[in-house]
Order: sequence, then C-alpha cells, then structure tokens
Amino acid sequence: MALEITKTHPAVREGSLQGSHSTFVVIFIAFLLLTMVALLLGQNWRSLLPGAEGEQSVLGGVKSAVYTVMSELV
Repeated sequence: MALEITKTHPAVREGSLQGSHSTFVVIFIAFLLLTMVALLLGQNWRSLLPGAEGEQSVLGGVKSAVYTVMSELV
C-alpha cells in the first residue's frame, strides 16, 4: 500500500521558485563580475561582498554573499 501525494502545499505554487532562481543567477553574476574586477585590480574582494569575509574560494565567497543578500530581500 503506497501513499500517493497528489496535492502540493498551498504556499508552494507552480513556478514560484523560478523568480528566486532568476534573482540568484542575476545577483551571482553581478557579484562574480565585481569580484573578478577586484582581483584584476589587486583589491581585497572579501571586503566588498557581504557575508564572504571567511570564505577561501572566490565561488564560495560569491555564493555566500548572494545568499546573504537574498535573505535580506525576503
């Protein structure tokens, strides 16, 4: 006897995460470009990104900065 779930939670609608995904991608690209410019200029990129102070890698720092900004948007 398998349990079949046919309804979704009322808070989760079809396509509701697509806007969050698009926002993440746009902010990620913007922060990545900012980081690359800072690296080319020899600046400390960690101080430019919110929440990236403790990260060692560029991609990890950009991702944590995007999550920090997105948590403020909600």
